[in-house]
Amino acid sequence: MAISEAQKSRNYTAMLFFILVAQAVGGAASLVTLPAVENWYPGLVKPSFNPLDWLFAPVWVTLYFLMAIAAWRVWRVRGLTSTPLILYAIQLALNFAWSFIFFGAHQIFFGLIEIATLLVFVIATTVAYFRTDAWAGAMMLPYIAWVGFATALNAAIWQLNR
Repeated sequence: MAISEAQKSRNYTAMLFFILVAQAVGGAASLVTLPAVENWYPGLVKPSFNPLDWLFAPVWVTLYFLMAIAAWRVWRVRGLTSTPLILYAIQLALNFAWSFIFFGAHQIFFGLIEIATLLVFVIATTVAYFRTDAWAGAMMLPYIAWVGFATALNAAIWQLNR
């Protein structure tokens, strides 16, 4: 069955929408993160495994892109109001909120609770994606790894700065 030009256009428009939403979430979160990275974060005691500050931006841009493409692939199979995409929306909101809790409010412990919750939702989203589209699930694996790492980093920073 051939895909019409109108369907191709709709698919590409939807893909662009998913990419723009994910990158907008990251961009909005950076508005609160960047000032804290310059003023507050350098004063914290950090563990030896803390990455260099310049690494965070390219990692997040890449992860948001992969998340968006994965969500788009799931949307094509299941639709916008499907359980996997509801989980995606929840984890995206939690992702956004973490920056405001940790960097904006300087609440390291509450940031730890929030990012642990985020990790649970990222895993749940990934499982739901794998059940829908193997490539979409696979695209979420780097995100699980990074949020897992970020959770350990948040925990270490909390321990070192209590």
